[in-house]
Amino acid sequence: MIVPIKLENREDISYDILIDKLPKLTFDTKVGIVTNPTVAGLHLETLLSAIEAPEIDVVTVPDGEEFKTLETVEYILNELFEHKFDRKSLLIAFGGGVIGDMTGFTASLYQRGIDFIQVPTTLLSQVDASVGGKTGVNNKYGKNLIGAFYQPKAVYINPEFLETLPPREFAAGVAEIVKMAVMFDAEFFNFLGNADFHDEAVLKEMIRRSVELKAWVVNQDEKEAGIRAVLNYGHTFGHVIENETNYNTYLHGEAVAIGMVMANALAVELGLFEQEEAERVKRLLESASLPVDYRIKDVDGFYEHFFLDKKSAKGSIKFILPEGMGHHRIVNDVDEMVVKKVLKQFGADR
Repeated sequence: MIVPIKLENREDISYDILIDKLPKLTFDTKVGIVTNPTVAGLHLETLLSAIEAPEIDVVTVPDGEEFKTLETVEYILNELFEHKFDRKSLLIAFGGGVIGDMTGFTASLYQRGIDFIQVPTTLLSQVDASVGGKTGVNNKYGKNLIGAFYQPKAVYINPEFLETLPPREFAAGVAEIVKMAVMFDAEFFNFLGNADFHDEAVLKEMIRRSVELKAWVVNQDEKEAGIRAVLNYGHTFGHVIENETNYNTYLHGEAVAIGMVMANALAVELGLFEQEEAERVKRLLESASLPVDYRIKDVDGFYEHFFLDKKSAKGSIKFILPEGMGHHRIVNDVDEMVVKKVLKQFGADR
C-alpha cells in the first residue's frame, strides 16, 4: 500500500511511503548507502539486488545511539567527498532510526543539500522515525538538539526486514505504535490490546495505521508548530532518561515507554486521564516486554533537565499528555511542585 505525504503550504514537497516488498529502484546518479554492520550483514545484499545505478558506495558506521554524533556525520561527509559525490547524488538510509536521522542530516548538509530516501529496517523506524523529515544527532546536552527538518524523496517499508529483528528492538517499535494509539485513536488502542504483534497480517495493519496517523500529522504541521508536537508524548520524560543513562542503557522506544507511564501519571494527577486508563496503557506496554519503571536518583536534577529539551521555550516546559484515550492536550503551565510530586513517585527513595 502507499501512504502519501503532501505537506500543507509546501507545494514543492510531496512523496510516497510504500509498505510492501522492496521494488526495483533505478537511479541515473551516484548512490551512497549509509548503514551499520548489523544491517549490512543481514540485508545489504537484498538492497543491492534491488538497485540499478551507475555507481553504488556503501558507508558503514558503528551501530548504536551513542554513535549518533557530529563526529559520525563528519565521517559520512568525508566518505562522500572521497568518493566525489556531487549535488545530483543520492543517499539511502538503510537501518533504524539512528541511521535514518544521521543520513538525513548528512544529506541536508552535503553541498547545501542532496536527495535521500529512507529504507527503514526496524519497527520503530518503519512506523515513526523514517516518516516526516526529522533529522539530527545527539550531544552531551541532550537528544536531537542538533538537526534539521529535511524530507526524504521516498520511504520504502518492507515488513520482511523485521523477521531478523531482535525481540528487544521489536518491542521498542511497539512503544511508538502505542504512542500513536493513545494520542489519536482509541479504537486502534483497543485493537492493539487484543493483537498478536507477531502475526503477519496484524503487524502490517499496525504499521499501516501508525504510518497513516503519522502522515496525517506531518502533512498538517511539518516543523512542529502545532499538532506535530503531540508526537512527543512520552519523549519529554524519555529523553531525560536517555541522557541520564548516556544513551547506552535503554533503546529509544524503551525510554519512550517509561516516559509514557510518567506522562500518564502526570495526566492522572491533573485530572486529564483516569487511573484505570493509565493502567491499561501500562499493561499493554508490559505485554510487549517493554520497561515501565525507572528510578530517579535526583528529582530536582531530572526536573531541571527538562529545560534542555528543544520543545521547551521561554522557561516553560511543554508536556504532551493524554486527555482520555485517543485524545491529547499540550500543557505548558504545570506547577513545578505538581511535576516534582509525580517524579517522586519514581524516586529512588519511594
